[in-house]
Amino acid sequence: MFAKMKTCKTHALTIATSVILATFGAKMAQAATDTLIVAGGCFWCVEADFEKVDGVIEVTSGYTGGTTKNPTYKEVTRGGTGHYEAVEISFDPAVVSVETLLHAFLRSVDPTDDGGQFCDRGDSYRTAIFATPAQRSAANNAIKQAEADLGQTIVTPVLDRTVYYLAEDYHQDYYKLDTRVLTRFGYRKQSDVYYRYRDACGRDQRVRELWGSAAPFAK
Repeated sequence: MFAKMKTCKTHALTIATSVILATFGAKMAQAATDTLIVAGGCFWCVEADFEKVDGVIEVTSGYTGGTTKNPTYKEVTRGGTGHYEAVEISFDPAVVSVETLLHAFLRSVDPTDDGGQFCDRGDSYRTAIFATPAQRSAANNAIKQAEADLGQTIVTPVLDRTVYYLAEDYHQDYYKLDTRVLTRFGYRKQSDVYYRYRDACGRDQRVRELWGSAAPFAK
């Protein structure tokens, strides 16, 4: 009987230790990941850009900054929700810092344009940085440095982070999907539509014009 009780206690201790280690491991993994939310015009493009960065774990497209709960793409682009098209960048701060990401972000957009971005016009396409209290200083410093480097006024605001709503599934990783969609040119793969759109919208051309070789993603 004593041996049986001892075995049960040992088994219970092993389970408890496993639970503690699993919890600790989950907390450590969570602590090793940070997020940054930015708006830079079409979220397809911002997502595609930052998924190339070493240390970035995942980028999702979504909506934030407004008052409408669970907004749809049509509602946001139609206007009146207050939301921006935005992305949430999950990253490993041991590999890439929030300062590096902010530096790259401001040089991947036209931060002098307060009416939208490139061919996309309207409030939902404006640029913004949605900072946590811990990120606000880095964001403000990034704006100041961008102004000094560019020699122009930066209109991209640093706003408080609010609720971030994930965009519809078909917007996620739009730039690399082979799903065929109907366009005025007939059925095309989404990835083809994305690259045609990006080129026609003049995104890379304008970024190169502004930032030259400092533009990290412009082709």
